Amino acid sequence: MLGINFHRERSPNDSDGGEPTPSRAPGRGGFAALRHPNYRLWFWGQMVSLFGTWMQTTAQGYLIFVLTHSALYLGYAAFAQGVSIWLLMLYGGVIADRVPRRTLLIITQSSMMLLAFVLAALTFLHLVQAWHIIVLSFFLGVANAFDAPARQSFLLEMVDREDLTNAIALNSTMFNTATAIGPAAGGLAYAALGPGWCFMVNGFTFLAVIFSLARMKIKPMAQVARRTPALKSIIEGVRYVRDHSVIVAITAMVTVLSLFGISYGTLFPLWAVRILGGDATTNGFLQSFRGIGSLIGAFVIVLLGRFQFKGKMFTLGTFGFPISLVAFSFIRGLPGSAAVLLFAGAAQILILNIANALIQMETADEVRGRVMSVYMLNFFGFMPVGGLIAGALAASLTAPAAIRIGGVICLAAAIVMRWVAPRVNALP
Repeated sequence: MLGINFHRERSPNDSDGGEPTPSRAPGRGGFAALRHPNYRLWFWGQMVSLFGTWMQTTAQGYLIFVLTHSALYLGYAAFAQGVSIWLLMLYGGVIADRVPRRTLLIITQSSMMLLAFVLAALTFLHLVQAWHIIVLSFFLGVANAFDAPARQSFLLEMVDREDLTNAIALNSTMFNTATAIGPAAGGLAYAALGPGWCFMVNGFTFLAVIFSLARMKIKPMAQVARRTPALKSIIEGVRYVRDHSVIVAITAMVTVLSLFGISYGTLFPLWAVRILGGDATTNGFLQSFRGIGSLIGAFVIVLLGRFQFKGKMFTLGTFGFPISLVAFSFIRGLPGSAAVLLFAGAAQILILNIANALIQMETADEVRGRVMSVYMLNFFGFMPVGGLIAGALAASLTAPAAIRIGGVICLAAAIVMRWVAPRVNALP
């Protein structure tokens, strides 16, 4: 049975078909990754697709609230997606290390497109019910379980290792540009045309990323021998994480934030109606304000380039984000909510962007898919559980109390991490 050699290797540049690598020039600015042709294709294809994804996410949350008038059902939909992630994410990491990642991404993106069209059809035919959304959320989680590890580990097939942090930061810029505009567009489209068109548009936007993937010129990467049992491969990946204290500490912090902090977005539809007295448009604006803040945070990271104080930025985010949550829980007006959500979004992106970069820089290429599957399992897997907890707390107490409790727990975790894992703060 073949094991894995966990030494670190320099990844070849695969973005230009073997031509000289422009990104190795010293002094490269904040947009270095965009000089790689494959990454440019990925960036713009994903940008279009993410606009549609956020339109659907915003419309879907509001639709299930309209159908049920229940905070608990908002948590059910999030939890349904998490169940499949828990079951399959680690296997997704094994597959990402064994098969061409571009092929795997085309399959997963096509599956997500089909699910969007199914939801659109049910809505247009006036057949959609809450349980339909929950079932489709489960299957979306299945696709995400295989998509996320492949998507994260695919970056080093598009850019050089020197530009990895920049590529991750640009991914965040792309994601949060969509987060800033997509929810507002989704809220306006929901109010003007109905939710079905939000789902239909999302389905068509997947064509952009599928087309971009098909056009790339990718050299084959070294992959794990297929005869290695899947369970053995999973165990090797988990052990790799366990033996690296930095990866353990960062993953643990992100897990707490995913479980008790980031899930506050699950309550936005309820918050828009019951706390702010608004409607679907208000819900979209709340999502967008958070996205604009995240975009600002991501853009700052991009402009910093190859900065050498990532640990301090990560620590800053772990304190700033929960403080903003507690502040948000006390505000009852849209302008004040917008201001705090801008700060919350920026702090959140500092955490997630830098956590991703630090973990990938600490990981050997041969096990990257599995390590990222462990990280993404904790991030994506606990977020739906957090959504269920937030929904239950909002139903039994109040929505402000639910967000406040989560913020206090995240702040306590940040204090503990700063005390027991000071090395993270010193990472370059």
